[in-house]
Amino acid sequence: MMTVVLPTFNEEQAIGLVIDELKQNGYSNILVVDGRSKDNTAAIALEKGARVILQHGSGKRDALENAFRSVKTKYTLIMDADMTYNPRDIRLLLEHGGDFDEVVGARDFSTPHMPRLHKIGNWILATAFNAFFGTKLRDVCSGMYLVRTSLARRLEFFGSRMAVEEVVLAQMCTMGRVTDVTIDYRPRVGRKPSVRTWRQGFVDLVTIILLARKYNPIMLFSAISGSAFVPATILLAYAAIQNYVFGIFPTGTILFGVLLLLFAAQGLTVATMSLQIRRIEKMLRDAWR
Repeated sequence: MMTVVLPTFNEEQAIGLVIDELKQNGYSNILVVDGRSKDNTAAIALEKGARVILQHGSGKRDALENAFRSVKTKYTLIMDADMTYNPRDIRLLLEHGGDFDEVVGARDFSTPHMPRLHKIGNWILATAFNAFFGTKLRDVCSGMYLVRTSLARRLEFFGSRMAVEEVVLAQMCTMGRVTDVTIDYRPRVGRKPSVRTWRQGFVDLVTIILLARKYNPIMLFSAISGSAFVPATILLAYAAIQNYVFGIFPTGTILFGVLLLLFAAQGLTVATMSLQIRRIEKMLRDAWR
């Protein structure tokens, strides 16, 4: 019914512990997609009884593409192999698997194990993603999520190898239904990631914008035009103050403010229509289930 996929690269300190925990919780169908680790990651995984394949290409993006071609079960659960995620939480994702095509394990951001900068960055990314895709997700960068394998095989993998979760999530939003459930988040075991937080966050944000342009352009450009509401309001308020206090009638400022206001109103109208269309599409998909 479900295959647990562990993308790995130099995780020899954690991989054995992760596999042991998975088996203790009743999950024995484990596929390790190893990015040709330079340590004993693959050997330990084999010794622990997991199926191991060496991925073509490099990075997590290529690892997932390899995994979805190899998995034969109805569901695929992706989980980072560094002990940050607790296998006991898998059951929470499975409870919603029948109703949704992707269930994201939303990390508990109140945990002291996550730096404050990461919490702020994740909130910004989730807010941007929700604005562009009309969702209400709390964590779009989680390394633990359940997907329907039949849809996962249709995913297009492109762009940066650093923002894989958003690439998967954006396409699953357009093809099916997504939700999230709160899960635990633990300290990492093994090597620390070499990617800098600011660089990763910037890449993630740019990727979300590119994904919105590719898979939900109406919402993206509606959000851009809708953002003109703030400067329009400021300009018109400034013109009103000029007229009331100094008796000046700034025609150019008023005209520009009105144009921005009309542009914003048009964007908000299109955004509303886009949301309604998405709701209808989801209703039709649900009816065909």
